[in-house]
Amino acid sequence: MSSAARVAAIRSIANKSPHAIEARSTNVPELFGANVFGLEQMRTCLPESAYQALKLCMEQGQHLSPDLADLVANEMKQWAIKRGATHFTHWFQPMTGSTAEKHDSFVDFENDKVVMEFSGKALIKGEPDASSFPSGGLRATFEARGYTAWDPTSPAFIRETQNGATLCIPTAFCSWTGEALDEKTPLLRSSEALNASALKLLRLLGDERVTHVYPTLGCEQEYFLIDRELYVLRPDLVTTGRTLFGAKPPKGQELEDHYFGSIPRRVLSFMQDVEQELWKLGVPVKTRHNEVAPSQYELAPIFERTTIASDHNMLTMEVLKQVGQRHGFYCTMHEKPYAGINGSGKHNNFSLSTGTGENLLEPGKSPEENMRFIVILAAVLRAVDEYSDLLRASIAHAGNDHRLGANEAPPAILSIYLGDQLTEVMEGIISGQKGTSRKGGTMKLGVSSLPDLPRDATDRNRTSPFAFTGNKFEFRAVGSSQSPTKPMTVLNTIMADSLDYLVTEIESRMSKGLETAVNEVIAEVFSKHQRIVFNGNGYSEEWHAEAKRRGLPNVPNAVDALACLNSKKNIDLFSRMNVLSPAEADSRMNIQFEAYSKAIAIEGQCALSIARTMILPAAQKTQRDVADSLSSAKTHGFAIEKQSERLRDMTMRIEALVTCLDDLADVFDSAESHVGSEFDHAKVYRDKVVPAMDRLRVEADQLETMTDDEYWPLPKYRELLFLH
Repeated sequence: MSSAARVAAIRSIANKSPHAIEARSTNVPELFGANVFGLEQMRTCLPESAYQALKLCMEQGQHLSPDLADLVANEMKQWAIKRGATHFTHWFQPMTGSTAEKHDSFVDFENDKVVMEFSGKALIKGEPDASSFPSGGLRATFEARGYTAWDPTSPAFIRETQNGATLCIPTAFCSWTGEALDEKTPLLRSSEALNASALKLLRLLGDERVTHVYPTLGCEQEYFLIDRELYVLRPDLVTTGRTLFGAKPPKGQELEDHYFGSIPRRVLSFMQDVEQELWKLGVPVKTRHNEVAPSQYELAPIFERTTIASDHNMLTMEVLKQVGQRHGFYCTMHEKPYAGINGSGKHNNFSLSTGTGENLLEPGKSPEENMRFIVILAAVLRAVDEYSDLLRASIAHAGNDHRLGANEAPPAILSIYLGDQLTEVMEGIISGQKGTSRKGGTMKLGVSSLPDLPRDATDRNRTSPFAFTGNKFEFRAVGSSQSPTKPMTVLNTIMADSLDYLVTEIESRMSKGLETAVNEVIAEVFSKHQRIVFNGNGYSEEWHAEAKRRGLPNVPNAVDALACLNSKKNIDLFSRMNVLSPAEADSRMNIQFEAYSKAIAIEGQCALSIARTMILPAAQKTQRDVADSLSSAKTHGFAIEKQSERLRDMTMRIEALVTCLDDLADVFDSAESHVGSEFDHAKVYRDKVVPAMDRLRVEADQLETMTDDEYWPLPKYRELLFLH
């Protein structure tokens, strides 16, 4: 690979036009969900009794009978075949951070004739080989049996290609012995736990109408687009999703001209294509815009039930990548593809909804609604404070280490932003005040006369990792590449635990009357956990000092964060809520340690290869040219003192690069041969390999600024960021 390929790619990009896509329907209501076997399709093809039974199964998790499964399977098959499907697959989320699928055709033989068959048994259960999926010690490699089980709470859908279509059935994935081998099963369990705990609280507060409660989620997805002709010339992007080398360009995001700017034509064409694909899949995407960094963009959907929204986000990431390729782009969701440029997150907007259509985090207009809101708010504060270590672990991985704590993303310190008005309410309840003024009004704080708490009463805080934004909490620290399933499982679980705690405490004081009991309990909870509330600048050094004074943990790296997953407190929590068994919790910790080590190992090997075979030869060619030029100039009697300084500087940099190469090779070999636990192995990569890679990058990036552009083989930041 030479600079000639880089130059050819640049010339090619200069002549590109937006990708021409086939004519699509502009009737969004007609298009939306066209490839989804959802409630609307079921109502038209199923008997009313079967439809109602399946609806209860989807919305409230009620049992699905085998007879109903056969009926649904037959209608699902007929619907899918009419839309061109020849195969079906159980689509699931193993503990790899992505999705998996094994395709089977509907084809069967009956009396030597081809028939298209799909039974209820095939719908409900599949049996993929589980031996090559991560298990974290739950079973040996030779113990290969695993099962996929239909998740009726998430509708089946069809994925289309130019050559056919496949019916995709969202499923859970478990081992022969029953342990969860996926991310979806714990999410479903945590949603059930949250439903049970929320119903207990609502009954205690006198609400007999609500029959079920479910968490909702809206995932704001950030991503970068890179022209594929440049992408294929960057082995680091191809291998790791981020640039391991790259000098700072003359222009980055300093002018703040990209954010919400006019969307480039090629990018807009890509976005429109993505939206069409997602609408057909029933994903309610709504917002598209330029993000802060050059070549960075965002897509955001409308809120949905969390179990569906998590599937939809995984689909969204797949569609972004596949449509990107169609438009000549590489779409990376890596948290930090460029040094010195803002990285990408996935803001998880969390709330609780009832089957009657109420948002439990919506401030109310009546005393009863406000009592409910304040109690649930207290539960949120307690959950995040008591289990901040677990919430931090849920977003811990190698990619997010580059982003958390930088002046672009929330800090690694977990805190909650409430805004001035809710903070004042909290402080008033703690102090027992009867009223306080706020912006010209009087706010009486007795439970029976809590005032209206209008949405958007306060500003937003982009530096907070967990911010109240009117009728929901925005968990901003989630990494853009990761599935939202894991952090939402943790959030559901700790909320269920806190709701149970509040119910127990209120019940123990009911002899004093409901209002007095609620007042006492929430005052105690607010008092104990108000340390987690911080409305200021989370980027500031002062906050780090203040957080330390408050006793809030600051865990800046994934390895330390993940170590809490098998603590007694957290294992007891998962067991008590029936979300993860001790063995399942321990396995997930080991899997994530191993994933961290593998990610750094891949980056280390890639950095060594690029520096040895691309950067060093390019720099040496320039060194040779400069030396030859100086020799010729000296022969002709010209002054060369300043030019000689340049040669000395470059030679010193090349020597330093070679030294760093040798150092990285040594520590990498040491890490690879290290014997010990997954935790110990991950620490070696964190403490030895990552710093050695950083030192190598410093020298390589300096050499990029000194090497003849004609020799430099890697597309530079100025090209990656601005050529579309």
